[in-house]
Amino acid sequence: MADPHRYRPAPGEIPEAPGVYRFRDERGRIIYVGKAKSLRQRLNQYFADFTQLHPRTQAMLTTAAGVDWTVVKTEVEALQLEYSWIKEFDPRFNVKYRDDKSYPYLAVTMDEEFPRVMVMRGAKRKGTRYFGPYSHAWAIRDTVDTLLRVFPVRTCSKGVFKRAGQIGRPCLLGYIGKCSAPCVKRISEDDHRQLAEDFCDFMSGQTARFIKKLTADMREAADEEEYERAARLRDDVKALERALEKQAVVLGDGTDCDVIALAEDPLEAAVQIFYVRSGRIRGQRGWVLEKVEDVNTTDLVEHFLGQFYGEGTSPDSNGIPREVLVPELPPDPETMTQWLTARRGGPVQLRVPQRGDKKALMETVARNAKEGLALHKTRRASDLTTRSQALHEIQEALGLDDAPLRIECYDVSNLQGTHVVASMVVFEDGLARKSEYRRFSIKGFEGSDDISAIREVITRRFRRYLAEREETGELDMLGDPEAREDQDISPERTLASTQRKFAYPPNLVVVDGGAGQVAAAAGALADLGIDDVAVCGLAKRLEEVWLPDQQHPVILSRTSEGLYLLQRVRDEAHRFAITYHRAKRGKAATVSALDSVPGLGPARRAALLKKFGSVKAISAASDAEIAEVPGIGPRLAATITSALRTAEPGPSRRLAT
Repeated sequence: MADPHRYRPAPGEIPEAPGVYRFRDERGRIIYVGKAKSLRQRLNQYFADFTQLHPRTQAMLTTAAGVDWTVVKTEVEALQLEYSWIKEFDPRFNVKYRDDKSYPYLAVTMDEEFPRVMVMRGAKRKGTRYFGPYSHAWAIRDTVDTLLRVFPVRTCSKGVFKRAGQIGRPCLLGYIGKCSAPCVKRISEDDHRQLAEDFCDFMSGQTARFIKKLTADMREAADEEEYERAARLRDDVKALERALEKQAVVLGDGTDCDVIALAEDPLEAAVQIFYVRSGRIRGQRGWVLEKVEDVNTTDLVEHFLGQFYGEGTSPDSNGIPREVLVPELPPDPETMTQWLTARRGGPVQLRVPQRGDKKALMETVARNAKEGLALHKTRRASDLTTRSQALHEIQEALGLDDAPLRIECYDVSNLQGTHVVASMVVFEDGLARKSEYRRFSIKGFEGSDDISAIREVITRRFRRYLAEREETGELDMLGDPEAREDQDISPERTLASTQRKFAYPPNLVVVDGGAGQVAAAAGALADLGIDDVAVCGLAKRLEEVWLPDQQHPVILSRTSEGLYLLQRVRDEAHRFAITYHRAKRGKAATVSALDSVPGLGPARRAALLKKFGSVKAISAASDAEIAEVPGIGPRLAATITSALRTAEPGPSRRLAT
């Protein structure tokens, strides 16, 4: 591990000009590339106070053994050089975008003698027109099958094309009119190429002129009483209209833009882009990345724009569109706009949509990004080898004797010290066991002291464990019976008949928090005499793992499967606690509102809620409507409406967890 101060440049050596810098390891390999408006100011930040840097930056500096730089004239040149070096050297500490799957394109091989329409994946080839990408190959084939009626372009492979020419007989598509059969000279090379160009023009958004021309030809044929040709042209028009219906119209005619959205967590991020050409969504694409460096949303946007458009990636030959919509502007939007303008050879507008159809489309793309990230996490968590690796990494990092096959995680949620609740989630072999989740209602507890709440919950959970072990040798399911997620269980019903039992205690207890929460959990276990259950905490800010009686946290690699599993466990406990807290708060608000009405008992409250569904609906109802409820007359109905409509709404509060 290198000391960053050993290779720190001497004072005055670093220029103040814009440029690009490279950190190298002891073998000379480039591990990080960055750009700066002022090289001196940016590099001095790396060597100022090592302890104040982000753990990911610390890891990069200790891996590096040297730094050099290149001075350029402008910030645009620095941006260009940075991404060309990232592409060339593939530094391990730079953000890298990778496809979450291989996307198919609709390709037209315009460089061949007789152009061919086909589905293509992988690297793009020179001389081929591309449209898409599409989510599924069947979507391309469905569209092509519809358009071949109007544009009967060749779709066969070279071998099939050559064989048909040798035997002088076309394939089935040639017989049914979905191929112009250039293999047997039914159409000339120039006419077939014109068909391919018309097909490309239609896919590029020039749809109106084809429909208009076919409609005019249809009417002309009808006027000349050529009804069979008119019917065929009518069917051609309908085929084009069906193809257009499959591509949603989202923006005004002539609008060309790329819409980019992100979904992220502290370890990973997912990016989705929708290609809109002539107001229609022509394709979409997604990426997933691991945050190997300390980046926020604006930095991710900048990295994505540079890598995506720097590689010349575009949905078709139109290249970079006139408008690029992003969730947040990059740190230096003017420089990025200049660079995109230079790449396109024309003006480019980079902006964040605020209202209207473009804002709605951005929200749709963001939902796709969120679903893409969730799908990536699900696939990653379902892999047996990955789960085994994660458990082994946790065992080594925490110094455990065995891998933690059963992990329980606890989180506390409260609203300014009221309605304090806690959650317990269970992961076995790296997978969630939702049937064994438990929720705790901490009654008689006031204040937003999460540390005291954690201590109480751990005490309740393991005190019950000790009692059940003494009675039956098994561990009873704990938590509040009335707070089970899937059903309500009466306290009077016996545990043996209504609850499954834990076969063994957890190997590891995880709490949501830092050193204070960990100390509270460890103290609760020590007070109960339990010394065979490990404890750790996961702090949200830097994803640090805290152990009892340790002054410094354990830092796991950002690419560690162990850290990824701990984060999933912590986030699930947080979600479960928030869900219970909101339900409990809503129930309390409903009861208190109806309890304030004089003369309204439990039976009448239940009847009102059954008829109207909510207190808000009761407040909006008339006296006559309320009086129709069994057991409530006109006088009580007037009392109810008066009490509810004059009630002061509670102050707005922030949810604290």
